[in-house]
Amino acid sequence: MERRIRNSAKALIIKEGKMAVIRINDGEDEWFIMPGGGQESGELLSEAVRREVAEELRLEVEPKELAFVVEGVQGESFHRVDLVFLCEYIRPIENAQLHGDTNQTGVAWLDIATLNTSKLYPSKLRRQIMNLAAGKPYRVYLGNESAGDPEVTE
Repeated sequence: MERRIRNSAKALIIKEGKMAVIRINDGEDEWFIMPGGGQESGELLSEAVRREVAEELRLEVEPKELAFVVEGVQGESFHRVDLVFLCEYIRPIENAQLHGDTNQTGVAWLDIATLNTSKLYPSKLRRQIMNLAAGKPYRVYLGNESAGDPEVTE
């Protein structure tokens, strides 16, 4: 069986030393993911980021630059390519209709200074986001991360 490749446009929204995330709870554990989702046919990645953030967080953002690429080769029915864009926070969107992810229980703002110990996934992003926010060198292509990989907390 050949697996499809699915582009997922994600948003890194930093405001006052914190980043916007989606809180997920499966009934047993709670963790965080970045807002974003699948790119639709004919849709530019920047448009997908704007749409997904509006649907999931009720926020208006302006995608600025591609910051990270993370792949998910195993664990799902498709080969996922997450394209993470650094976004400028513009404003909340009044009366926006939410289209939350499965098990989404809310929105949170994680402190970037302690991101390496948070439950943000993919975990390979944690240190690299901290480095980007601090003006330090960071890696753009982070390779594959799948369920069962060791936690990245350094």
